[in-house]
Amino acid sequence: MRKIKKNDDVIVIAGKDKGSRGNVLRVLGDRLLVSGVNKAKKHQKPNPVKGETGGVVEMEMSIHISNVAIYNAATKKADRVGIKSLEDSRKVRVFKSSGEAIDVKG
Repeated sequence: MRKIKKNDDVIVIAGKDKGSRGNVLRVLGDRLLVSGVNKAKKHQKPNPVKGETGGVVEMEMSIHISNVAIYNAATKKADRVGIKSLEDSRKVRVFKSSGEAIDVKG
């Protein structure tokens, strides 16, 4: 079970964007694509076949999973993630500080 998944609210704990928050858009192995974090400018050629204009495009680049932590809305801080088994043998992610479940389905 992954500790950080798609659509999780995360906070950057290291690097040039330290302190910024965003949602996880994609998980790419040990790297994450987070909205509004690690922006880079890309010079793009125009493609008349696809109808794309050229110019400088700003886009999000991936960030390593070790540089982000899940955001705990109750404490308004970054938190670590643990995994706990329920009585019906389902596994859920929990915040280490409070023991509160992150996502319980059903």
